[in-house]
Amino acid sequence: MIDIALRRAFEAALGPDAVLHDPLQLRTYECDGLTGFREVPSLVLLPRSTEEVAAAVKLCATAGVPFVARGAGTGLSGGAVPVAHGVVISLARMRRVVEFDPYDRRMVLEPGVTNAEISKIAAPHGLYYAPDPSSQVVCTIGGNVAENSGGAHCLKYGFTLHHVQALRVVLPDGSVVRLGGDAPESAGPDLRGLFIGSEGTLGIATEITVRLLRVPEGVRTLVADFSTVEQAGDAVSAIMAAGIVPAAVEMLDALAIEACEAAVGAGYSRDTAAALVVELDGLDQECAEQFERVINICYAQGTSGVRIAADERERALIWKGRKAAFAAVGRISPDYFVQDGVVPRARLAEALARIAAMSQTEGLRVANVFHAGDGNLHPLVLFDGKAGEAERAERLSRDIAEMCVELGGSLSGEHGIGLDKACSMPRMFGETDLAVMNQLRTAFDPDGLANPGKVLPTPRLCGERPGPYQPHPLEAAGVIERW
Repeated sequence: MIDIALRRAFEAALGPDAVLHDPLQLRTYECDGLTGFREVPSLVLLPRSTEEVAAAVKLCATAGVPFVARGAGTGLSGGAVPVAHGVVISLARMRRVVEFDPYDRRMVLEPGVTNAEISKIAAPHGLYYAPDPSSQVVCTIGGNVAENSGGAHCLKYGFTLHHVQALRVVLPDGSVVRLGGDAPESAGPDLRGLFIGSEGTLGIATEITVRLLRVPEGVRTLVADFSTVEQAGDAVSAIMAAGIVPAAVEMLDALAIEACEAAVGAGYSRDTAAALVVELDGLDQECAEQFERVINICYAQGTSGVRIAADERERALIWKGRKAAFAAVGRISPDYFVQDGVVPRARLAEALARIAAMSQTEGLRVANVFHAGDGNLHPLVLFDGKAGEAERAERLSRDIAEMCVELGGSLSGEHGIGLDKACSMPRMFGETDLAVMNQLRTAFDPDGLANPGKVLPTPRLCGERPGPYQPHPLEAAGVIERW
């Protein structure tokens, strides 16, 4: 428990208004977007600068208090869940654009700037920021760095890793370092690359230098309907096999379409089993030629119809429907788990068929909406409050992630490991691999204070049942209490 003296020290360093301790305020920070994992922190700190973050971390290091960095709290793997008797360091007040150089096509940002704000600021100069998670209106660049977020257009343009040139980082001892540089590549080990995607376990990024791209000359977008998800998966493979690299290839199944139409009314066909959203961009003539080839491939693979976005308004509506999918599923189910895994494109149809069989076995519905172009699945396991459904849904969600590894893929494409999949890491990595990861982590954080219990499995974590809290039988009988 944090004593009053340490709380006063935080208040002296950051200001009284930057230290939250009221129990009702603390409840706001007890979980991220994966609400099955919850823990109330002892304090929430709201620094305004790198110097204040460093001061807070130094106090944590001196007192041996664990800390968890938090952005907008939109993560879906439990990565921002607080640690018992620890503090949350929220970066919500750090929202400045430190520098913008349109000629060099780069921007220096504090971590609380949202993903969508970057492109909005850059747009008058004909520039934009390529990574575009579905939550881009609210998710922050600091959280994107922690999770190595991607988005719909990562097929062609890559992930956060490919668009961040440098980082200013507060290490777990409170020291401040710069990783990377102004040049696209730096000499020596790629510490910038090591930090991106480390989920807050190596320190806290307080300034991020991103590279910007020119807005493409031409953009073409279509929605192709298919009578089965397997057909749609085969169409994706055929497009890629033809040597065409779209900016994005997204798939929605019937359940996802039902939810999106109820929420947004984007014009997806309600009577189809699966829809592909395909977008090409680049030089206008090349884009137009490849777009015709994609249309022909879709018909050759059995599409029942192709809708082509006539203008920017219709294109935006199509993407509004796709990006609303996660939230929209709440219209057809009172609760659900959002999973994240990757399979090789060649095994996409097989993976979808297995998900269908697994969902039937568990007696639960699964809505599929995902980045089909790179095999990044986002199955949504639907359940309600009936006895045992939450447990079955959590088990099915975990089994789907582990199936991805079995098929030669990965536990995560962009949502991270966090708490949700830490116990599944041995399915993907051997003991030596995990030991090396732990050694790297220990080199940055020898005392284990930065986001402990996340990513790597620990005996305590994996000895307990993951998922929603279940009372101990003695607690249910009134013999003991939970504090």
